[in-house]
This record gives sequence, structure tokens and C-alpha cells, in this order.
Amino acid sequence: MKRILASLITLLLVIGLAGCAAQTETPAPQTAPQAEKVNIGIVQIVQHPALDTARQGFLDALADQGYKQDENLVVDYQNAQGEQANLQTISQKFVQDKPQLILAIATPAAVAMANATTELPILITAVTDPVSAKLVKSNEKPDTNVTGTSDMNPVADQLKLIKEIIPAAQKVGIIYNSSEVNSQVQADIADKAAPGLGVEMVKVTVTASSEVMQAAQSMVGRVDAIYVPTDNMVVSALASVVKIGEDNDIPVFGAESNTVESGCLATVGIDYYQLGRMTGDMAVRVLKGEKPQDMAIQQQQGSDLVLNLKAAQNMGVTVPEAVTARAKTVIK
Repeated sequence: MKRILASLITLLLVIGLAGCAAQTETPAPQTAPQAEKVNIGIVQIVQHPALDTARQGFLDALADQGYKQDENLVVDYQNAQGEQANLQTISQKFVQDKPQLILAIATPAAVAMANATTELPILITAVTDPVSAKLVKSNEKPDTNVTGTSDMNPVADQLKLIKEIIPAAQKVGIIYNSSEVNSQVQADIADKAAPGLGVEMVKVTVTASSEVMQAAQSMVGRVDAIYVPTDNMVVSALASVVKIGEDNDIPVFGAESNTVESGCLATVGIDYYQLGRMTGDMAVRVLKGEKPQDMAIQQQQGSDLVLNLKAAQNMGVTVPEAVTARAKTVIK
């Protein structure tokens, strides 16, 4: 009995000590949950410098505010290669994938995306007139799932610059895709501004980038200068317009700085990189809870004169010193 009693007491002591040890044992540290990744979709109508620059500005603005690719930001970038059918496919893909927001670059991409969903937040950039494109009800209060930035450029000032550099110019050619709302808007503005500047607009429309060179050739002997608006189709084939200008001493003017860097003579226009950054800042606000329908469309204020003296020489133009003196950027 004594042996049995001693064994029971020993067993109870062991159990008691084990219980105490279990109660005083330090719990294992828990791993903090990783920050949730943000998924965004980007749809771009076509690849060309202005649109590419806007996209980079957008991503840089996100990165500056903590949304960085390969860390906490996943970007699904889709380029439609200028094809409307591709835009429809990409738009449906994004509707199914349901990213936190979508960036639509250029009017055709924005319209396709807006037609595909009224629920996913859509940020737009490089869209000239969101109201005419029926993307928003007003620039001040969109009242839809779309907001972002407009690239409305100072068309009248650009035509005025043509007259300042070439005072004798009487006819100015403009090449554009009439099915792009943003291009038609610019052509209409040019038509209204031209008489007050003493010039006549000679309009040639295209339906594909392969038609751009022929359109430029058709202006030889008919115009004193060619004006290229922010038309995605024409800008994607800008090299052919510049070549026609150089071969025939017809100065070619652009509507934004990237076209001047690519061979146009001059422009007073906006900075697409900064436009993209503005859109990125708006996207951060959406990610933090603001609603697109309550966020006004923004537009870059002011414009800079960009001049390409090499292009001027190639096109047989002597630029007045007064113009060169006030240019913010001079490409030599």
C-alpha cells in the first residue's frame, strides 16, 4: 500500500508540474499578415510615345505613393494594337477579372471600357473631350464610374504658332481619323479658329494607319504646312508624314511635345508624362475610397513651346529668333 500511495503522489506531482509549465510557456510569435496586393488593369489603344509616356507617368505616381510593381501592385497591361476588336476582348477580360480599377488610355480604349462596365472604377487619360465621348455627364461632376484627365490641347494657339513661323501660310492641311471623337473635336476647333488667323484648313481623313502616308502625299502642292492633331492613328504613323514634309519642304507641326521629338517642327502643347502623373494621383484617391462619379475631370494648365531646329532645317524653314528665344525646349 505504501508503495502504491507513493507512486500515486509522484504521478500527481508530475502532472501538476506539467500543467504549470504549460500555463507559463511563452506562446509562439505569430507572423504578421502580408499587405494585400492591389490589382489594376491598363488598356491602351495603340503604342506611340505620347501614350506610353502617359502610362509611365501614371505608374510613377502610384509608386511614389506606395503602390509599387513587383511588391504590392499587380499590373495587367493590354495593348489593342489599334484594333477595335481587340479593345472589346480586353474590356471583357477586365470585367471578368475585376481589378480594383482600370486605366484606359485614349478615347477609343476609354469608350470600349465604359461600354463594358458601369461598376468597375475607370480612370482615363489622353482623352480630349470626355463629355462628347459620352464617358461622363459633365467634366465638373462625371456622375458615372469614369473620371481622369483630358488632353485637350490649345489648337488655336498651335495654328497661331504656324502663322508666326510661316507668316505666308494660307492653307494648312490636317490629317485625322474622323471616327475618333477626340480627333473630330480638334478638327472642328481648327475650322473655327482658322478664319481669324487668315488660313484655310484642308482636311484629309483616314480609316487606318496604312492610309496616313497617302493622305500626306495628297497634300503636296495643296498646302503650306501640315498640322497633326493628337490623333492616335495618325501619330502611330507619324514618320511617314514627317518624311513627306522633309521630301517636299512642307513643314509639319504637331499637337504635343513627343511628336516634335519624333520629327515635327514645333508645337505649344501639354506634357503627357505629367498628365499621366495627374491621373495616377487620382487613381490613388479612388483606391483609398473616393468615388469616380464625384471626382471632376482634370486638365493640365498651361502649355510649353517645343521647337525642333533640325526638323526646321530638313523642311526648309528658318525659324524667327523671337520664337526660338521663348521656346522651353529646343531640339538641335
